[in-house]
Amino acid sequence: MREVLALADEAEREHDEVPVAALLVDAAGEVIGRGFNRNIAWQDPSAHAEIVALREAGQRVRNHRLPGTTLYVSLEPCAMCAMALVHARIARLVYATPDPKTGACGSVFDLIADPRHNHRIEVCAGVLAEEAARRLSNYFRRKRGKPPL
Repeated sequence: MREVLALADEAEREHDEVPVAALLVDAAGEVIGRGFNRNIAWQDPSAHAEIVALREAGQRVRNHRLPGTTLYVSLEPCAMCAMALVHARIARLVYATPDPKTGACGSVFDLIADPRHNHRIEVCAGVLAEEAARRLSNYFRRKRGKPPL
């Protein structure tokens, strides 16, 4: 998760994007996809960190299915990203902080746990949650001209 948070810092520092990042790791522990939010730069509402990481991994392994992988992400995935994880057959999701507005993996919604899906994803939440939440809060505080927490 520390590598994810460093990538989120890069997103903010170098691209002025919301500091959300994701790493997709295969069963052997190798990073096969990485991404951070690119919504602003790419003018693409679907360019969330998770989607960017999934796209990179899919191209790298030459498959739209990514079984046996673990996605590490700094913020709980939204509905779009949660369903992309189900469709990609991700095995495990590890996220830092919940998203109290659009979280779809256990906080506001729990789309990936819906029993109607034919794929189950193991979820681990709260890894370095305070650090991730502080980054997000400070990003938006800076945008509003307020001092960091």
